[in-house]
Amino acid sequence: MKIVMDARFTRTDYHDGISRYGSSLIEATAKIAEVTMLINDERQLALLPDVPWIKVNSPLSPRELFVAHQINKLNPDAVFSPLQTMGSWGRRYGLILTLQDLIYYLHPQPPGFLPLPVRVLWRLYHLAYWPQRLLLNRADLVATISRTSQSLIERFRLTRRPIRIIGNAPQPGKPPRAAEPEASLVYMGSFMPYKNVQTIIRAMEFLPGFSLHLLSRITPERRVELELLTPPGATVVYHNGVTDAEYDDLVSRATALVTLSKAEGFGLPLVESMTLGTPVVVADTEIFREVGGTAARYADAENPASFAREVRALADPEEWRRRSAASLVQAGKYTWEASARSLLRMAEEAAAIHRGKRR
Repeated sequence: MKIVMDARFTRTDYHDGISRYGSSLIEATAKIAEVTMLINDERQLALLPDVPWIKVNSPLSPRELFVAHQINKLNPDAVFSPLQTMGSWGRRYGLILTLQDLIYYLHPQPPGFLPLPVRVLWRLYHLAYWPQRLLLNRADLVATISRTSQSLIERFRLTRRPIRIIGNAPQPGKPPRAAEPEASLVYMGSFMPYKNVQTIIRAMEFLPGFSLHLLSRITPERRVELELLTPPGATVVYHNGVTDAEYDDLVSRATALVTLSKAEGFGLPLVESMTLGTPVVVADTEIFREVGGTAARYADAENPASFAREVRALADPEEWRRRSAASLVQAGKYTWEASARSLLRMAEEAAAIHRGKRR
């Protein structure tokens, strides 16, 4: 089975969610199938596994309409894209497009790293569902990363194609923590409004003795906005980016990883934390219930006091140890090997569907 995997959404400086998802899935799939990556910048190779690759146009280029003509030369059985925007005109292979989530229909502010013209198109695109349907119906199969996202795609009838799940997963090889918890909380994620970091910061009023560590990169303007919300005497530390080793160290010493995000496609930091045996305190939403199971503690995303109560419950050593053990069990359900096997089955199915169309 020859599979081409689109790695052009890999960053050149550090992994974000899409970048790590694609890179990890490529690495795992290359162990069970013949994989070739698409890149558009050789600097991306620093964050990608050692897998054969070819360089093509940027996915944001007008030439993307014709990228299939370059891919056809590789004679693949199937092509996988971690997003839904890949060009497909003239393709001679099975195609799997991915819709990660529907966050930006409810929260349409685009990521700040995109160029201004792309941000404008982003907002226009998410004003209606028909553009999404046009993109997804070009595929043979549609992938998504969770049952929650799958149910939303079905609810809004975004595609006529079969939908399959290729889940997210933590990085392998991380041993469970050995240290007892410190009175610290860790947040990993962006600072876009729907992430609701402001409620966590307000909750520090009810958590004397705890420190809150915000790990992700943050713009100076957003930091000022959040600093104005910090209760007097609260300890809030802005790390403005951490290495993987620093991330693991901070999570391994914390009482909990926390998030009150109002919308997610998966919530990878939850699984990363639980893999280390660190409990999570999260918003009571459908996706976090799916990923966190009975291991997580759930809070009202709009209520700082509710969140603080759930954190304080973990101050009981017996409760913390119980949640830590449950977290390890829950996290064990998610592996890149399982995701790669799901992708291989999808690739075989997509190739068969495409061959059937050509007869």
